[in-house]
Amino acid sequence: MRIISATEVNETLDFPALINVLRDAFRLGAVQPVRHHHTVERPQGEPTTLLLMPAWTDFATGDLDSNGHIGVKIASVSPDNNKIGKPAVMAQYLLLDGTTGEPQALIDGASLTLWRTAAASALAADYLARPDASRLLVVGAGALAPYLARAHAALRPIREIAIWNRTPENAERVVAGLAAGGFQAGVVEDIEPAIAEADIITAATISTVPLIHGAALRPGTHVDLVGAFSPTMRESDDEAIRRARVYVDTRGGALKEAGDIVQAISSGALTEDAIAGDLFQLARGDAAGRRGADEITLFKSVGAALEDLAAAIYVSGKLAAD
Repeated sequence: MRIISATEVNETLDFPALINVLRDAFRLGAVQPVRHHHTVERPQGEPTTLLLMPAWTDFATGDLDSNGHIGVKIASVSPDNNKIGKPAVMAQYLLLDGTTGEPQALIDGASLTLWRTAAASALAADYLARPDASRLLVVGAGALAPYLARAHAALRPIREIAIWNRTPENAERVVAGLAAGGFQAGVVEDIEPAIAEADIITAATISTVPLIHGAALRPGTHVDLVGAFSPTMRESDDEAIRRARVYVDTRGGALKEAGDIVQAISSGALTEDAIAGDLFQLARGDAAGRRGADEITLFKSVGAALEDLAAAIYVSGKLAAD
């Protein structure tokens, strides 16, 4: 069994290739039970969330073989880690042979998650954002923020990137990293005007109150909601849901875990039937994407085990071929 580090993941992946890997994966499909979601109470501080995400498939994607694989990600989300300078998300990915169950690779799950999550958002935006979208607003300045910016820029002509975060100093660190990579980026302190100016808004927070208000959205905006991974969290308000054509990564996950979807259905701002499509349907051409330049679109991602599996197979295969 090969141990694959975060450095190897980062050196192997690029967004154009990974986005197409995920496009093929959603088109071909896989078996992915709804992830196991457990709350681990602690004597002090916020509880830790334990996530177990299994999937198995026999699809072939790009350079990958078609022998089939089984995979499972074990991840923990500990919000208090940020206070001690550690990532909130810790994870490992175990890739197995689909026939024998033999372990093939143990991959750094945190880096794999960052890449595949951002790539899934960009894949959705390829169907839902305007082709000429050039102004990106990133809401949140966690580890995922620069990945989302780079992923969206891989498929759209992004010229300006604005970063908003409750703590401006954290936003400044993200801006510095993006600027070093050649992007034109800056910090914004007032989120409402930034929302009104953006072509694409991508949010990755653990907020329990809406940050993106529908009243501020202008026609033609695409909203990409990546955070709020539990029913008690939320990044958008009911008005944003009402004004937008809504899509999700997977219906099963979104209807069970996504606070933006669960709470909007509970309030009556959205019905299950009004969800226009998921990534399977978009990739297969079974659901229409953006229908016009002035349409507001909204994509809610909660993460799919299929994404981890496809990325893990790709990384393992590329490294084995080198």
